[in-house]
Amino acid sequence: MSHYLKNLFFPLLLLLITWSSAGMAKDPLVVKPATLQCEYLLNPIGIDALKPRLSWLMIDNRQDARQTAYRIIVGKDSIAISKRMGNSWDSGKINSSDRLVNYGGQPLEAFHKYFWTVELWDKNGKLAAPGPISSFETGMMTAAHWKGDWISDGNDINKRPAPYFRKAFESSKQVKSARAYIAAAGLYELYLNGKKIGNHRLDPMYTRFDKRNLYVSYDVTAQLQKGSNAIGVLLGNGWYNHQAMAVWNFDKAAWRARPAFCMDLRITYTDGTTTVITSGKDWKTSLSPIISNNIYTAEHYDFRLEQPGWNTSDFDDRKWESVVVRKAPSDLVVSQAMQPIRNVKEIPVKSMKKLDDTTYVFDLGQNISGVTKIKVKGEDGTILRLKHGERLYANGRVDLSNIDVYYRPKDQTDPFQTDIITLSGKGQLEFMPKFNYKGFQYVEVTSSKPVQLSKESITGYFMHSDVAPKGKISSSNPLIDKLWWATNNSYLSNLMGYPTDCPQREKNGWTGDGHFAIETGLFNFDGITVYEKWLADHRDEQKPDGVLPDIIPTGGWGYGTANGTDWTSTIAIIPWNIYLFYGDSQLLADSYDSMKKYVDYITQISPEGLTTFGRGDWVPVKSKSNLEYTSSTYYFVDAIILAKTSKILHKQKDFDYYSKLAEKIKASINNKYFNAETGIYASGVQTELSVALQWGLVPEGLKAKVAQNLAKRVAADGMHLDVGVLGAKAILNALSDNGQAETAYKLAAQDTYPSWGWWIVNGATTLYENWDIKAERDISLNHMMFGEIGGWFFKGLGGIHPDEQYPGFKRIQLRPNFVSGLNHFKAEHEGPYGKIVSAWKRSGNKVVYTVTIPANSDAVISFPVADGKKVYRNGKVIASKVKLNAGVYQFEIA
Repeated sequence: MSHYLKNLFFPLLLLLITWSSAGMAKDPLVVKPATLQCEYLLNPIGIDALKPRLSWLMIDNRQDARQTAYRIIVGKDSIAISKRMGNSWDSGKINSSDRLVNYGGQPLEAFHKYFWTVELWDKNGKLAAPGPISSFETGMMTAAHWKGDWISDGNDINKRPAPYFRKAFESSKQVKSARAYIAAAGLYELYLNGKKIGNHRLDPMYTRFDKRNLYVSYDVTAQLQKGSNAIGVLLGNGWYNHQAMAVWNFDKAAWRARPAFCMDLRITYTDGTTTVITSGKDWKTSLSPIISNNIYTAEHYDFRLEQPGWNTSDFDDRKWESVVVRKAPSDLVVSQAMQPIRNVKEIPVKSMKKLDDTTYVFDLGQNISGVTKIKVKGEDGTILRLKHGERLYANGRVDLSNIDVYYRPKDQTDPFQTDIITLSGKGQLEFMPKFNYKGFQYVEVTSSKPVQLSKESITGYFMHSDVAPKGKISSSNPLIDKLWWATNNSYLSNLMGYPTDCPQREKNGWTGDGHFAIETGLFNFDGITVYEKWLADHRDEQKPDGVLPDIIPTGGWGYGTANGTDWTSTIAIIPWNIYLFYGDSQLLADSYDSMKKYVDYITQISPEGLTTFGRGDWVPVKSKSNLEYTSSTYYFVDAIILAKTSKILHKQKDFDYYSKLAEKIKASINNKYFNAETGIYASGVQTELSVALQWGLVPEGLKAKVAQNLAKRVAADGMHLDVGVLGAKAILNALSDNGQAETAYKLAAQDTYPSWGWWIVNGATTLYENWDIKAERDISLNHMMFGEIGGWFFKGLGGIHPDEQYPGFKRIQLRPNFVSGLNHFKAEHEGPYGKIVSAWKRSGNKVVYTVTIPANSDAVISFPVADGKKVYRNGKVIASKVKLNAGVYQFEIA
């Protein structure tokens, strides 16, 4: 080889090797869009929004990474979108760092699939690598598109067995796509050619049925077959036909009726034609083997009544009855565009005890919401009872006395949390309830005749709204980590399409529990779709004068004398927190008129700025807090949120009015309840000092003084809690945000009574309803009302806070606290811009602090620097407060 060729060949070979290596390895510098969502869902179908929200992440691991421009392209042709051509909307290049944009193209058409992608330009103005092509599919859009009738089996509200419905039809042409749209008053399971469609549980979500009903959309293309087909629907009572009686009066709900449904199956053929198979009078109905079902109590099933093949095309339904066509439950039927309820996790039995040949007790090892599946063989007619509970008697049997206290049964035919099954004698049978869930750790199985069960005979399923995890913490203290885990278990156990108080005794959407836990929920899980649905329930339940019930939805109970500001401030607090965490003002806008009506009502009954409208500091340890003081504080919170919302929505007149109202309320509270000289609020108990600091009542120059008084009060109380639900929401934040993080941590890590840790060391896997484990009332073992601590870990130790001026963690406020009781702590939160990490650990006499700020956002870090300590970066002293762009940073405090 000549010298010339050598000089040419070897550089080319080296270049080829370099290119090959680069192609084989993952390039950490690739910049591209990711996680494209429509209405906070991945590739959803059944979207009714006229201008749906489109969002994305920017993947860029470089320091100072940011988006300088975007372009959204939407169209009906995926190939055209891949070539960056959209016939529905092309936003053009927009010079902006926005990552949440409403669709702005041609009007969307019902039943169409739209493909979309986004182009991004990086910090250097360079076009990023292509991102994925995503899609969304519109649903009904308007009521006029429904073709089917609402049908029922015509029985009355007291008929217990659940009804089957079926229809056979022919499909002779080649199918391109098929979609099933089904709305129900009650609950349903949908089948096509013998197979259940989807993996959702307890659809549709519970609403006020005479105001608004939800429909669910399914892609059933793969389930259709050429020739004969059959649709099957099984209906359950749910909250619509509440047959059990309890103190909440759901059996007296104005909407109550026999369950019904409406369905359209739209089939599009390859020749471009469409046909719609609809629910109507040509369907047939029969009673099912589910001989009783109640969302509140349990489900009963008789295997001897099964009709094999009832939902297949060759089933003989000549003995079935005709259906009844009825009026729709409400005038508003809208898409259920939200995270569904699923059996999210399978929980194997931890231990089993056989008490005798007819009695077994199973322990799952943790408290959950959900159901059990049993596999069992037995003689024809053998009756098994599966009693689910949270506690055991001394004799080892299941104790329901802490959770059946509000049940008012007429007789013994529907025992609380007890499934009843009757065997057919046909080999091994499986049963899992379809239209019920329970709160439990233990299952007691008793049988009318001896049966042989093993540890594997029972399986538990943790059931809840299937929201994606968004947060994680880890620390050097196992108690803290267990407490975080238990808090999340309680949060998920109480997320069933709306936040509940407990999964066993009530299953009610108590408003206070919902907003006490909102930050815990949003730091840990992607819950926006659930909360947007629940605030729509609020708007449905609000009376014309602005009053809200304290359980939502409700059958009419809860509009009493105590459903006041400390509970029903959900109408303001939850939309505001959604805005802070997601940077999305849509829920604020949707709830704005309801917020105004609510605040105006409180103003009408409280002209001097003080109100006693509320429940007070529920389930305190021992001290009582002043009701007027705490209720007025939440009145102030609502007014200030309303004022801020007015500004965000450009309503200047309202902003001026509600700002002055908030100032008036604050002045009224401070004039009556604050002693500026001593720095004490009201009588000076923990809750009264805490809420003033938490909610911004304390004059600026006196916060440290009030916080010191709070720390002294905690010390005087033996470094233990003396709060109820209002204080539990406030106390840790009040301390850690105001220079008393050491005291806050000691409270959070306390493991003797009364404390969160006391529950954990006594075996809790969830949060309890009462600090006193042996209390005589208010003793549910799976409650969320004391759950703020799960959010405080991120704030008080990790220091992660949203910035209301740059919401959605566009700017992150980082205020970590390096408390002396921990050697290391790490908090991670997946925000709208990506993963935020705040981690610190001790190394000798210094603290090493590491931060990750995601692309397209920035952060302000405020270091807690003790006397004699300094902050170092790369060996150089820096200020104790710094602003940083995206990237990974490490600091030393020494």
